[in-house]
Amino acid sequence: MNLQQRINAFSKLGAFLEQFSNIQAQQQATITQNESFYARFQNTLKKAQQNNAWFTDENIAFALKNWSQALTLFNLEKWVSAYSISNVKPKQVAIIMAGNIPLVGFHDFLSVLITGHKVIVKQSSNDTYLLPILAQYLVAIEPDFENHINFTTEKLPNFEAVIATGSNNTARYFEYYFKGKPSIIRKNRNSVAILTGNESDQELMLLSEDIFRYFGLGCRNVSKLFVPQNYNFDALFNSVYKWKDIINHHKYANNYDYNKAVYLMSEYDILDNGFFMVKEDTSYASPISTVFFEYYHNIQDLRSKLEMDRELIQCQVAPSNLKIGIPFGSTQNPQLWDYADNVDTVDFLLTI
Repeated sequence: MNLQQRINAFSKLGAFLEQFSNIQAQQQATITQNESFYARFQNTLKKAQQNNAWFTDENIAFALKNWSQALTLFNLEKWVSAYSISNVKPKQVAIIMAGNIPLVGFHDFLSVLITGHKVIVKQSSNDTYLLPILAQYLVAIEPDFENHINFTTEKLPNFEAVIATGSNNTARYFEYYFKGKPSIIRKNRNSVAILTGNESDQELMLLSEDIFRYFGLGCRNVSKLFVPQNYNFDALFNSVYKWKDIINHHKYANNYDYNKAVYLMSEYDILDNGFFMVKEDTSYASPISTVFFEYYHNIQDLRSKLEMDRELIQCQVAPSNLKIGIPFGSTQNPQLWDYADNVDTVDFLLTI
């Protein structure tokens, strides 16, 4: 199986996923292996949601839409064209996945296989249904993948490199356990937004997507705002109001109620609109239903702070004129070449 065969297989997977990119799936007659997988995948989506209440129909559809748009022949070929992926001696690469959002480990899975290596996947118990059926679909399209994909729930078998994602605590365990092996070990990171007070309503509405998508559970979700002195939050609260129905989700509501009670009992100053709170705090990691904020005096000092804290930050969003971040509304739409923690996974895989 050569590189072009692998690219073609993943592009067909992207076309298959496009059918499920809306809450109401739309079957297309021309999709490869649809007769075998369309109904099975619909049932799998139901199981994934039953297993993890955070995986709502809307958020699963959003994730599948992003992947269907990424896995086009054009994007895949553009992505791999930056590398020399030839004569790769296949090695066993273990991936320990997180489970905070649907298919959060898929990019690592894709990267290992597209470079010609073999993958051993250890999934999070929060996300066990989606990836296996996508692997089965790949095998149905390109049978040579069968010997390149292995899932395990036990201790990892023999492997030669590892990509592990977890918390700061588990990262210390990973670093000890995998010492001596080539590895990418990811820790906690959070995303930030820089505001000037001159943002348009449209920009702030796009920012609300960065904040609320996946209930704020992803490392690409904005959990911290940097605002100028005397910033008026009214416009921000107006822009996020379209997300008001999020409070009807029981797990989100439980977190909102709990965190609000903690803030009130601790007599913290908060701004609250009934489903979302803003609190001044120097931390980057805010709890569900809350975004922290911090004042800055001038943009140059803020640039220095963000550079100093770059190991804590996944994404920065900011007005385009500041040239210190990506556009509002783009954090949850990464391209294939946008790597977690700014660590080039493909380059790592080509050097093990």
